[in-house]
Amino acid sequence: MVLFAMVGRSSRHLTRRRIASIPESRIGSSPDQAVVTGSLSGAKHVSKLVPPNPFSYTDRPRAKDEARLLVSGPDAIGIVASFSQLLFAHGCGIVDCTSESSEVDDHYENLAHHGRQFFQRVVFDYSKLNIERSVLASDIESTCRNFGMKCHLSWGDTRSKIAIFVSNYDHCLWELLLRHRAGEIQCDIPLIISNHDNLRPVAETFDIPYHVFPITKETKLDQERKQMDLIHEYNIDLLVLARYMQVLTPAFCERFHNRIINIHHSFLPAFMGGQPYHRAHERGVKLIGATAHYTTMDLDQGPIIEQDIMRVSHRDDVKDLIRKGRTLEKNVLVAAVKSHLEDRIIVHGRKCIVFAE
Repeated sequence: MVLFAMVGRSSRHLTRRRIASIPESRIGSSPDQAVVTGSLSGAKHVSKLVPPNPFSYTDRPRAKDEARLLVSGPDAIGIVASFSQLLFAHGCGIVDCTSESSEVDDHYENLAHHGRQFFQRVVFDYSKLNIERSVLASDIESTCRNFGMKCHLSWGDTRSKIAIFVSNYDHCLWELLLRHRAGEIQCDIPLIISNHDNLRPVAETFDIPYHVFPITKETKLDQERKQMDLIHEYNIDLLVLARYMQVLTPAFCERFHNRIINIHHSFLPAFMGGQPYHRAHERGVKLIGATAHYTTMDLDQGPIIEQDIMRVSHRDDVKDLIRKGRTLEKNVLVAAVKSHLEDRIIVHGRKCIVFAE
């Protein structure tokens, strides 16, 4: 069992193309406001070690009246200026703006546009907005249509709800719940869903309802329908597969398109199937890794959100590979979930454009 104490620090965003800088934020500046994180995989009766709600900074004041706008489409002159002028005209101030452009290969036949593509994320303060929100949203959509672009606008005044799916591995679940309790993941977690009862004590440690749906080949479709009904009942925005060892049906994936995040080791496709770390050890791999991606009907082939690697050698046995791999898995999954919740992802074709934190 490992616990790390991390004291909050000021941060500043650095971006490739910058319009405005973010004021420094002081999160957890007091030494008394430490953040507990790390791995409690396999630990029991740790409720006293888990920080209670008053210890976390989940309820600390956050930036008010800040919206996030994602824009994507064919590159053109005047895009940045048009949105900047639009926001300024309606009393909004740009807090942060990051934009990227890239070429798209012609062989991506499923994309409507070819050539150079433009992607932008704008965070703006609307505390002095001089019109109704709906009017600003309509003006933004109109500007997007003029450029042939798509957009996503989040006002940032409601917390997203996520459901965590698990089976028997607990390392990703612990990490998500600890980071959430510490305030690092800004969302609500109203339920955990599993096909086994093994991890119920973990959910009970954090007072989160734990729902079990035993799945067999014969009951899979019926159980998935029940899961979807439960997700609808709780108004869930994002599903996180924290080592959920079930293949979702195409209907399930389609219903929650780009709203399901999965985590797996990065040996695919070299070591598909069971015991990948054992077979990787036999082959003497020099790098291990983890990949978080959106789940699609193509197994483990969805748009990649986050990846990380770690160097290993012949000195590492199978247990070492598994331990290091699990560390990568839980950290990569948390990073992917945060990117989604903070509206830092634009899915473009078969890949993700992820803006830096």
